[in-house]
Amino acid sequence: MTLKDRFVIKVPASTANLGPGFDSIGLALDLYLTLEVEQNDKWECYSLSEELKDLPTNEEHFICQVAIKTAATYSVELPPCKININSDIPLARGLGSSAAAIIAGIELADVVGGLSLTKEEKLLLATKMEGHPDNVGASLYGGLVVGCYQQNEVDMLSFTNLPIEIVVVIPQEILLTKESRDVLPAAYSRRDAVQASSTANLMIAALLSQNWSLAGKMMEQDILHQPYRKPLIRSFHDIEKTAKSNGAFGVALSGAGPTVICFTEKGNGRQLSLDLQAVFQEMTVKPLHIDYFGSRVKVVEVY
Repeated sequence: MTLKDRFVIKVPASTANLGPGFDSIGLALDLYLTLEVEQNDKWECYSLSEELKDLPTNEEHFICQVAIKTAATYSVELPPCKININSDIPLARGLGSSAAAIIAGIELADVVGGLSLTKEEKLLLATKMEGHPDNVGASLYGGLVVGCYQQNEVDMLSFTNLPIEIVVVIPQEILLTKESRDVLPAAYSRRDAVQASSTANLMIAALLSQNWSLAGKMMEQDILHQPYRKPLIRSFHDIEKTAKSNGAFGVALSGAGPTVICFTEKGNGRQLSLDLQAVFQEMTVKPLHIDYFGSRVKVVEVY
């Protein structure tokens, strides 16, 4: 990046787990975190998004901290930037807002610091910060991702062209990831581990072979996290019942919740969202599509 360049960094939202794919399966969605970046004499962050207005406006901003930390990993000191930040990813709702911010910070460091990172290097950096690869991998690669993080290595595959649409139902309450993780058991039995593994494996096979009813069935049979988190979402069962009676083949918590994500075949998303909004008028209902591009950076102006 030169002093005369202005860049836009665009990062999609994500949902994770999809029921049984705990901390390993993610899906990129067409809600976006967008940064307009230009070099400056000091770090400045501005946002027009109401949810982001109370965040720091200097280098203490989370995205700046990620960028500075990433560059320091490669012994590079970033020049300060002025960043305009806009986001339609709701915070603390299970739609990967923190993962998108991590990817944005890494992309910022890569561009401004001239790091020339590969996607694999970006993924490993992001996974170390996030602790698991599902959300960050989806935001980075786009599409449906399946990842494994162990022994300081991340392996991931991304799948595209799934003929499905998504409707998210977003309750008003906030559910922090720490709170939703605290309700999980500290350990699982071998029997539970086998069941969880087979359920997640079969769900992915069903999605890739377009066996929608089987995919939805496997989403419901998760035993790793949803049985413990669903009680935190008072409206979950009502949303699930309404969605399935109006054409959804699968319903799951989005990430750690409280958002509930509903899956339907291509072409049915808009009607499903109207049906759900008519019943859950106090909640935000959004029809969404899969983002297949992942994070991207482009020069928008040279002056």
